[in-house]
Amino acid sequence: MSCSSLESLTRCSVAVDLGAARTRVYAKGSGLIVDQPSVVAVNTHSGTLIAVGQAAERMDGRTPQHIQVIRPVSGGHVVDIEMARRMVRALLGDKLHGLRRRRTMKQAVATIPHDADPLTRRATIETLSGVGARHVELVEAPIAAAIGCGLPVVRAEGAMVLLCGTTTTQVAVVSLGCVVAAGTVGLGGDTIHHSVVQYLRNRHELLLPSQEVRPLHLALLGNGDLGNELGTVEVQGRDVVSGLARTVAIDPEEVRGAVQTPLTGVLDTIRVVLHRCPPDLVADLAERGMVLAGGTARLPGLADQLREHTGMAVHVAEEPDLCAINGLAALMRAGAEAADAGAPVPESSAHPAAEREVIGSPAPVAAAEGVPVPEQEAG
Repeated sequence: MSCSSLESLTRCSVAVDLGAARTRVYAKGSGLIVDQPSVVAVNTHSGTLIAVGQAAERMDGRTPQHIQVIRPVSGGHVVDIEMARRMVRALLGDKLHGLRRRRTMKQAVATIPHDADPLTRRATIETLSGVGARHVELVEAPIAAAIGCGLPVVRAEGAMVLLCGTTTTQVAVVSLGCVVAAGTVGLGGDTIHHSVVQYLRNRHELLLPSQEVRPLHLALLGNGDLGNELGTVEVQGRDVVSGLARTVAIDPEEVRGAVQTPLTGVLDTIRVVLHRCPPDLVADLAERGMVLAGGTARLPGLADQLREHTGMAVHVAEEPDLCAINGLAALMRAGAEAADAGAPVPESSAHPAAEREVIGSPAPVAAAEGVPVPEQEAG
C-alpha cells in the first residue's frame, strides 16, 4: 500500500457520492450534510434553476412545457457537467457558508464506477472543481462500498460486493485493495420501477404515475401500515381505455412476480465475474458469500433469489444505500488506523500524481446561483 495515496485521501475533508438517484455529501467533523435526490428543475426560457433535490423530484411529470426536470447523473456517470455543478452548489447552499472558514471544499474525494473511462473521471472532477474543490481524489464505487460494508478489502482474501444502484448494478470481487474482477449490468431500481408500471398496465389496464410506485415498493418491503387487513395497497392512476382516474387495490404478492424477471440479468453477471476469478478467490467467496449494497439491495426477494441460484451466502449491508459514502468517510477519518481496522485505502483508489496534474488541475471558479465560493488558498 502506498503511503502517499493514504495521505492524499486523509487530507480530503469532503466526500461526495454522485449517484443517479441521490447525491450525498459528507464533511469531516460535520457528518452527512447533504442527502437529496439528484434532480434539478430548470426554466428552459431563462435558464434559471427553479428547484433542486426533493423539491425538483416532486415536479417530475407535473411541469409545464417551459420547465424541464433534469437528472444530470446516470449510472454513476455525470452526463451534464454544468447541471451537476449547479445542483451540487445549490444543495450545499447554506451548509457551504457554515463550513467556509475551514475551507472544506479545498480537497475532496468522490466515487466513480469501476468501468469509468477518462471522460467520466474528468466530468466528476470538473463538477467538483466548479464548486470550489482545488484537488479531487477518485475512488471506485465498489471499493468504497466494500469498505462501508466492513469487508476485508486489503487482505489477501476474496470479498464480493454487489452495488445495486438506480440504473446499474456493479458486481465486483476485491482482494489486496484492488478489484480483481467486475461486471456492470444495466439493471437497477429504475428497471424494477418500469417493470411494476408495465405490469399494472398489462394486468389492470392502469397507467400509474411515478409517485404511486413508492407505496408498492414500501409494501414489498413488508410495511404493513400501508395496506389494509387483507394486505392490499390502493394505487390511483389513469385508465388506459377511458382516460379517467381509477383506483385499484393491488396485492403486493402479485407484484413480486413482476419484479423477479429483470433480476436474471444480475445472476448472469455474477456468473461471468466468478468465471474471471482465480479458483482460490472463488473458494473464499464460497465461504464468505456476497454482500449487497446500494438502495435496491433492500428489494424483497433479491437476496433469496441470489442465494438460490448461486448457492452462496447473501448478506444485506446495514444501511446499504449509505455504504459508498460511509466508505469514503472511513477513508478520510481513520487514516492509517483504517488499514489496521480492516477499512484501509486501496492503492488503486487514488490516481498517480502525473494523472492528477492532467485531470485534476485547478480550474477557475466563479460564484453561481447566488452561492459564493469558499475562499481558496494559493496553490
